Amino acid sequence: MITKPFVCVLLGLCAFAASASAVADAPACVSLRDGWVRLPPGAMPMAAGYGRIRNDCRETVVVIAAGSKAFGDVSLHETTLVDGVSRMRAVERLPIAAGVTVELKPGGLHLMLMQPEVALSEGKVLPLRLSLEDGRKVDGMLKVRKAAP
Repeated sequence: MITKPFVCVLLGLCAFAASASAVADAPACVSLRDGWVRLPPGAMPMAAGYGRIRNDCRETVVVIAAGSKAFGDVSLHETTLVDGVSRMRAVERLPIAAGVTVELKPGGLHLMLMQPEVALSEGKVLPLRLSLEDGRKVDGMLKVRKAAP
């Protein structure tokens, strides 16, 4: 005999599994385009990354983290000008509305790429992964350049 509470738990577990699968199988509606890294001078232990994050989803997405096998630490930062002084702060959450492109560029939003795991040289292509609040991952590439494209 199957009890009503057992059936409710079973249905709940099935619904949870289906929603987790939907997140993992979501279409690739978020992308990183034109990604690049400015080649740092000398042996600096950090670099900056840029590009465009495009949201072609039907709803807002939120970038909550970034990472790369090429760097020990990757974080999103924003440079602002306050009372004539340039300041940089970490960005914990980056909401991107549906149909919007956010530009990561010098003097604004950018990636701080710390502790390089590989030698950086012009033309090298490095992996980047953005983590979204809903659990999805967005993979992209960053090309090392001496100057902005």
